Amino acid sequence: MDSQQFREAAIASIDDIVKYYDTIEDRRVAPTVEPGYLRKLLPQEAPQDPETWADIHKDMETKVLPGITHWQSPNFLAWFPASSSFPAMLGEMYSTAFTGAAFNWICSPVVTELETIVLDWLARAFALPSCYLSTGPTHGGGVIHGTASEAIATVIVAARDKYLREATAHIADEEEREDAIALRRTKLVALGSAATHSATKKGAQIAGVRFRTVPVHAEDGYKMTGPELRKTIDALHAKGLEVFYVTATLGTTDTCAIDDCDSIADVLAEIAPPADSQKKRDGQGQGEIWVHVDAAYAGTALICPEYQHLTPVLARFHSYNTNLHKWLLVNFDCSLLYVRNRTWLTDALSVSQAILKNDHTDSGLVTDYRDWQIPFGRRFRSLKVWFVIRTYGITGLQAHIRKHVGFAEDFAALLRSRPDLFEIVTGPRFALTAFRLKSKSADATVLEINALTKKSYDDVLAGGEIFLSSTVVGSVFAIRHCPATPFVEARHIKKHFEVLVASAEKTLAEI
Repeated sequence: MDSQQFREAAIASIDDIVKYYDTIEDRRVAPTVEPGYLRKLLPQEAPQDPETWADIHKDMETKVLPGITHWQSPNFLAWFPASSSFPAMLGEMYSTAFTGAAFNWICSPVVTELETIVLDWLARAFALPSCYLSTGPTHGGGVIHGTASEAIATVIVAARDKYLREATAHIADEEEREDAIALRRTKLVALGSAATHSATKKGAQIAGVRFRTVPVHAEDGYKMTGPELRKTIDALHAKGLEVFYVTATLGTTDTCAIDDCDSIADVLAEIAPPADSQKKRDGQGQGEIWVHVDAAYAGTALICPEYQHLTPVLARFHSYNTNLHKWLLVNFDCSLLYVRNRTWLTDALSVSQAILKNDHTDSGLVTDYRDWQIPFGRRFRSLKVWFVIRTYGITGLQAHIRKHVGFAEDFAALLRSRPDLFEIVTGPRFALTAFRLKSKSADATVLEINALTKKSYDDVLAGGEIFLSSTVVGSVFAIRHCPATPFVEARHIKKHFEVLVASAEKTLAEI
C-alpha cells in the first residue's frame, strides 16, 4: 500500500467509523455469534499472495462486526464503560504513525516530556496531593500504564522490594541479609478487601506472594474499614505471616463503595509506620506497609470539585491509579499511575545495559519511564490524552461526568417509582446503581428473590435491547446499571427502565 492508497483507505475507514458511531444505538449491543464462529469464516492458512484493500475492507462488516460487543452504545450498561472520543482516536492515529519503542528519553523526547506534563495537569485537575506531582516535594510523579491491573502488579513488586529492604536493613552482613530476604519473601501477604478487584490477587500471583482479603459488611456500605483491616493483619501476624501491601479502593467494582481511607491510614500508622519514624527506629526487622489506592473507574470523577474532598488522605498513602479509558473519553488503553516517590519504582524495576547508555540518561536530567513499569518499551499514549484535554477542557470533562451522575440519579428515581417491582441494593454511586426485583411475597427468602432477579436479568439479556452485568453483594444477586457511555442521553435511561419493567412484570406474573 503506497501513500495514495493509504489516503483512500483511510478516508473510507474514517467514513465507516463515523457511520458506525452515528448508527450505533440501532445495533444489538451484544453479538449473537457462537464460540468459534470466526474460524468457520476464515481460511486455515494465511494468504500466500497480497490481497486488495477492497477485499479486506468488506470483511469488516461481514466477519468482524458480527463479533463486536458495542461498548460505545448508549444501551451498553455492563461492567464499567470503555469510553472513547474522536479527539482520542486522532491522537491514536498519530501515535501509530510515529510508532517507536520509547523506552528512554532519547527514543523520542516528546513521548516522555508530554507524558510528564499531562499527568501533572491531571494531578492538579483531580486535586491530588502535591506529593504526586513530578515537581512535588517527595520526588513523586505519574506514568501511563496500559491498565489498572498492570499498575497494581507494578506497585506490588515495588512494595515487596521496599518492604524487604526496610525489614532487613538492620542486618549488616550481606550474605546473612540475602538469606533473611529469601526467608521473609515466603511469608509476605498482599491484602485487599473482599470487594477489591481481582487485579490485586493476580498481582500477588505475579509477585510470588500470598493474597488474603479483608471482610466487608453491608452495615459499612461494603467498604473496607480500619478496624477490619487491623483484625485481618493481627490474625495473619499470629500465624507468622507479614503483610507488606494493601489495596484500598475508591469505587469498588460491585457497588462503587469507597474504602474508609482515613481509618485505614490511622491503623497502618500504628501497626507499620514509615521507616524513618521514631517509632520504627525503636524496633528492628519491620517494614512499612504500602497502600495503593485503586480508583480505576471512579477516580476520574475527582475532576469535579464536589468529589475532591476524597483526595487529601491520599497523601498518607504510596500510590494511586485511575483509568482515563473508562470514563474520561480517552480510548483504551490508558491507566494513570501516580507514586509518592518515584525511586520506589526505579529501585525495583531499573535495568541497565551498555546499549541503553546515553548522555541524557547519565546526566540525571531526564526521566526514563521504562524504569517505572514492567514492560521495556512503551507507546505514545500521552498524545491522545493531550488531544482530549485540549478539545474538551476541564469544564467539558466535568460536564461529561456530571451528566452521567445525573442520569444515574434519574434511573434510581425511576426504580423508586415502582416499589412493587424493584429494590435498590446500593447506590447510585458514581453513576452505578445495583438493584434487584421485589417479590410479591413478604416471606420470600433471599435465595428466592435471587432466583427471580436472575430470571428477569437473563430475560433482558436474551431480548438484546440493552446489555447489563450482574453481581453478588453479600448474598444478594443484583443487577448493575451504569449509564456512563459517551452517547447515552435521557431518552435512553427511560428506555432502559421500560425494558426492565416489562421483564420484571413478566417474571413476577409467572410465579
